[in-house]
Amino acid sequence: MTTGIHHVTLITRKVQANVDFYAGFLGLRLVKQTGGYEDAEQLHLFYGDQLGSPGSLVTFLVWEDGAPGRTGHGQVGEIALAVPADSIGTWLTRAMSAHVPVEGPSHEFGETVLRLHDPDGVIVKLVGVDLPAAAPLPDPIAPTRVRAVTILTETPEETAEFAARFGYAPQNSEGNTRRLVSDSDVLDIRNVKGYFPSIPGTGIFDHVAFRAPDVEAVRQMRLSFKNHPTVTPVHDRKYFLSLYVREPGGTLIEYATDGPGFTVDEAAEHLGETLFLPPDSWKREADLRVLMPQFARPGAPRRPARDLPFVHRFYEPEAPDGSVLLLLHGSGGNETDLLAMAHRIAPHATLLGLRGRSVEEGHPRWFRRLDTGGYDQDDIRAEAEAFAAFLEGAARSYGIDLSQLTVLGYSNGANFANAVMALHPGLIRRAILMRSIAPLDDLPEVSLAGAEVLMLTGTEDAFSEGAPRLADWLTASGAALEAENLATGHGLGALDEQHARDWLERHPPEVEAPLVFS
Repeated sequence: MTTGIHHVTLITRKVQANVDFYAGFLGLRLVKQTGGYEDAEQLHLFYGDQLGSPGSLVTFLVWEDGAPGRTGHGQVGEIALAVPADSIGTWLTRAMSAHVPVEGPSHEFGETVLRLHDPDGVIVKLVGVDLPAAAPLPDPIAPTRVRAVTILTETPEETAEFAARFGYAPQNSEGNTRRLVSDSDVLDIRNVKGYFPSIPGTGIFDHVAFRAPDVEAVRQMRLSFKNHPTVTPVHDRKYFLSLYVREPGGTLIEYATDGPGFTVDEAAEHLGETLFLPPDSWKREADLRVLMPQFARPGAPRRPARDLPFVHRFYEPEAPDGSVLLLLHGSGGNETDLLAMAHRIAPHATLLGLRGRSVEEGHPRWFRRLDTGGYDQDDIRAEAEAFAAFLEGAARSYGIDLSQLTVLGYSNGANFANAVMALHPGLIRRAILMRSIAPLDDLPEVSLAGAEVLMLTGTEDAFSEGAPRLADWLTASGAALEAENLATGHGLGALDEQHARDWLERHPPEVEAPLVFS
C-alpha cells in the first residue's frame, strides 16, 4: 500500500520572498497556483519536483502581510527535504552566500542535517540522504522529496498511535523525539508537553497530508472515522480527493489521493504558469484575479520591495496606461478592499491599496474615534504626517508622479483623504471621495486651487448630513468640485462605479508614460 507524506501546507505573509526562496534558492518548481478552495480570495502556491509528484510537494496559503502565528504544540513544527548526501557542503556554501539563516551541519537519527530558516522564519531542514526523485529537477542537488515532518504534541503516544492509521510504524527515538517510518519517508513526533499551544497565522504550518493509494482508500478512511468529532466529508480538490481530521494532539491531518495530479489542467511543460480558480467562483473570476497578490518568478523583472510607513499592495494590469489610483479603505477594511471595484472603474490603471494603521477592535482604520462620537484630532494629524511621508517615499521608490495620482477613498478612508488635503494642501490633487464627511473639527483656510474632486454621497446614508460642510469647504478652498447625491445608503454599488468612471473619463490624468517596474 502507498504510504508516506503527500504534501505539507504552510502559511506565508510575503509571496515574493516565498517564491524567491522555494523556487529561487531551493530550486523547487512552482507547479501550480490556485485560488483557495476554502477561500477563493486566497492564493495557494504548490512547489515540488518537475511534475509535482506526491511526496515532493510543499504548498503555501498566501496571507499577504498577515499577522504572524506562534509555533507550539498541536501543529507541524519543522519540515525536512531530502538532498543528495554529498551535497550538504555545497548547500551550506549556497546558504551563506545567499544570506539565508543556516545552522549546522548536525546529525539527527544518523543523518546529516542543515537547518535553514525561510523568509517567514519556518525551519526547513536539508537532510543528506539519497532518496531518488520521482521527476528530477534540473539542478542535480535540488531537493528530491519531503524526507520528514516533525509534529509537536503533548500526547506523543496517542499521536503515534493515530499516525499508524496512515501506514507509519515505530522505528527509534532520540531525546524527546520518536521516529516513525513509512515505505517512503519518516515522521518525527516530538513531546513538547508544557509548551505553549500553537496560534494560527503566517509563518506557521497549516497541515500535513498523507498519501492515499486511491479514492476507495479515502472513503474507507472516512468510514473508519465516522464517530470522530473533527473528520470532514471527502473533498474534491481537482488534483486529488481528500479528507481532513485532527489527531489527538491537535495537528490537522489530510489524507489525499495521488491522482489525478497537476497535469489534469496544464501540460507538464507549462505547470504553474496559469492561475486556476475554484469552479464555483467563476462569477467573481475577474475580481479574484485582481485580489490575488502578484509576484515575479526568480530572475524576472519585478516591482521593487520598499519598507514604507503603510502596508500596501500593488496591482499592475496587463496593459497599464500610466495612471495610478491610490485606494483608502473604509472602517474595518484593508488594502485589498477597493482593488476589484477600482479595476472595474479604471481597467488600465495601476492600483495601490493602503492599510490604515489605527486599529479598533482588531480592525484597521485611518484614525481613532473618541467615546464621545468625535474623532481624535491629534491622531488624524499624526497619521496625515505618516501618509505624507509614505507618498514621498512611494514617489521616490516607485516613480509615481504625485501630481497625476488619483486618490479613491471610501467612508473612513475618504474622510482621511480630505483631512490630508486640509493639513497638507497640494499633496492630494485628484480625489474621488465616496460617503465622505470632514473629520477635522476646525477646517483650515487653505488653497486647493488646481485640485479636482468628485464627491459621491448617499441620500439614505446616516452620515450624509455632514457632507455639505465638506463640499462647502472644498469649494471655498478653490477645488474644482463635482458633488453627486445618489439614491443609496452608505454602501457602494454600481452607481458609484459609473459616476467614478465617467468622472475619470472627463478628467483624465496627464500621464507621460505607463508606470513600469523592473
